[in-house]
Amino acid sequence: MENHGEVQLRDRDVIPTSDVLESILNNSFEAYESFQDGILDLEIEQNWQWYTPHKAWYAKGQYFWTTSRGTKKDKTLYWLHVYNSYFYVAVWFKEKQREEALSSNVSEKTKQIIHNAKTEMGMPTFPVLFKVTSVDVLQDIYALLELKKKLDC
Repeated sequence: MENHGEVQLRDRDVIPTSDVLESILNNSFEAYESFQDGILDLEIEQNWQWYTPHKAWYAKGQYFWTTSRGTKKDKTLYWLHVYNSYFYVAVWFKEKQREEALSSNVSEKTKQIIHNAKTEMGMPTFPVLFKVTSVDVLQDIYALLELKKKLDC
């Protein structure tokens, strides 16, 4: 696995506001803002949370809906973590969903990432990791988020 460098947002008392994120992401902040606009169009809510085991702030992207019987449901679609001058979006899939992910409307580069993704920690799931420095990769992320919204948990 690639060495990602040092995760940022390690001060529990410094909430990840736009100003804080802009100061860390620098030129990648425009991609972050575009990503935020895109997830709104996909009806995804992003919430920042402090995670004690990692000692850092992470953003969780969730999709909420109500069933025909009135039951409120939610599904985590991605995790976002911030590094110096870029951010990562991790979309997790079950191993049995790999073929559906590979047949989604994404670039050949992303299909290669899906193909090569390894299951982790003995779990039957694998992450599709996107290092985001520009808007170029956002369409592939959106396509996988749309797919994940439709797949069974």
